[in-house]
Amino acid sequence: MLILNHKQIENLISPSEVLEAIEKAFTFFHEENFEMPDRMHAHYKDITLLLMPCFTDHFFGTKLVSVNPKNPGIGKPSIYGSMILNDAKSGEPLALLNGAALTAIRTGAVGATGIKYISKETSQTVGLIGTGIQGFTQAIFACSVRPVKKINVFDLDENKLKDFVTQLQKHLPSVDICSLKSSEELVRESEIIICATSSEKPVVPDDIKLLQNKCFVGIGSYKPNMREFPDSLFSLIQNVWVDTPFAAKESGDLAIPLQKKLLQENQVKPISNLVANGEFDKSETTFFKSVGMALFDIVVAEYLYKKAIKENIGTNIIL
Repeated sequence: MLILNHKQIENLISPSEVLEAIEKAFTFFHEENFEMPDRMHAHYKDITLLLMPCFTDHFFGTKLVSVNPKNPGIGKPSIYGSMILNDAKSGEPLALLNGAALTAIRTGAVGATGIKYISKETSQTVGLIGTGIQGFTQAIFACSVRPVKKINVFDLDENKLKDFVTQLQKHLPSVDICSLKSSEELVRESEIIICATSSEKPVVPDDIKLLQNKCFVGIGSYKPNMREFPDSLFSLIQNVWVDTPFAAKESGDLAIPLQKKLLQENQVKPISNLVANGEFDKSETTFFKSVGMALFDIVVAEYLYKKAIKENIGTNIIL
């Protein structure tokens, strides 16, 4: 059994290759060429435990993830997890992967896929609200699909914001990374706005004039009581593009507008349709909402496992 830790996974990845794997996952989804049992949620105080199994023709596996949004306050990441990859025919466990690294990487690639299909090809400015690991990988992958020259970043924690900008600048030396003092300023100065927070109230200003003709990507909201986007956004968009239909129930960013009749069910559409067909008017206000799914984990874990074997990276053990 091959073990891949956080650093080894980081050393293995190529953004373009991970994006290719995610588009492969969306193709599986569009063709219904997979089996994915419902994700199990268990909640205890501030902790959410997620159990995410999935089957494809050649591999199956399960990711176990714990999420605690209060962890950054004690200097720990909000997400911990592990991923077991199995051979689909024999059931043999092939690999154990660091789940936090896998989640961050595949989520970054999912967000970038949304940007690729619903934002203007000429977009050069990205606004990022939220400075956790998810925000970091969103920024990295966004730069792989658009000619980004500037990334504007905002977070309520000024110390965290400063450190985040410093670290991101090291990874993106040719991009201008700027810390801003408000979300209003960020939206005004950005063409693509990515939200990667665990907020229970909108972090984007409720101002129609500010929101017009922008591309919005929602990554953070994963519970029905969490919400990053304001009511006014839904008066500007024709559709919400989602990575999976159950986003309409899992995320308050869709569940609440649906309850308030600001959004209709027939406006929630899978972005796999765009990956398959590639046609969409990007000239107006657009919105992509991701909550993630196990299919992404399986396909990216497969990519990492095969590449690790080829490059002789990782630790082999006998259970």
